[in-house]
Amino acid sequence: MTRPPISFEFFPSKTPEGTDKLRNTRRQLAQFKPEFFSVTFGAGGTTQDGTRNAVFEIQSEGHQAAPHLSCIGSTRATIAELLTSYREHGIRRIVALRGDIPSGMVDVGEFRYANELVAFIREQHGDWFHIEVAAYPEYHPQAQSAEADLRAFVGKVNAGADAAITQYFFNADAYFRFVDEVQSRGVTIPIVPGIMPIQNFSQLSRFSDMCGAEIPRWLKLRLASFGDDSASIRAFGLDFVTELSDRVLSQGAPGLHFYTLNAAGAVSTICQRLGF
Repeated sequence: MTRPPISFEFFPSKTPEGTDKLRNTRRQLAQFKPEFFSVTFGAGGTTQDGTRNAVFEIQSEGHQAAPHLSCIGSTRATIAELLTSYREHGIRRIVALRGDIPSGMVDVGEFRYANELVAFIREQHGDWFHIEVAAYPEYHPQAQSAEADLRAFVGKVNAGADAAITQYFFNADAYFRFVDEVQSRGVTIPIVPGIMPIQNFSQLSRFSDMCGAEIPRWLKLRLASFGDDSASIRAFGLDFVTELSDRVLSQGAPGLHFYTLNAAGAVSTICQRLGF
């Protein structure tokens, strides 16, 4: 049986030590032959140069790289320049996002929503880029309603997206319900589950509060029961996330996208347990 495609996400480092750590992480994860490595883009474009440098380095190592591109705080000219630069370096994938609005930002830029960014990329470069967009199985935290969020997602697909990567989730039923909902609205592109390893409960809680990913009550209580026993949290997290990954794959998910947090250990273990 053909192994489903997998991909790994990093954030650009801000220090030489972090850059070295990221290189080591990449080398460890390259053994799993990912379809691509993606690199995030800070709120309001704050890590634009770091994203670009990391992507070019990944590409030079012979891997496919997918820069995140956020339209918040950007002009058509700056986005056009970035796209041209990526194309000149042989980049064929883009993760197109609205992006987070930094606190205090008044001017959000010339693009308000991700569907406008997707349409602009298609208008400028045709089919050169394979465009990934974000999906939210538990709905975007800023969505006015569930219906509005579903319409927004369908709008991104209709604008020209090739595939979607979900926000991480811990309830597989939420993923399958979302897929069913959008497929009933005519969506046919692959919707790849985003997978977040569980290593630090307090950190996970902060991330989840910010991005709208729900930690089920039973899971939250179980993790809290370990207290400061970080080894037990990691062991339980590995078991749970491996089972979650196996379930979504066995029930038809088209691949997996791992949020690595620039660390290889937990992700490597999960991939090995899955037989990758």
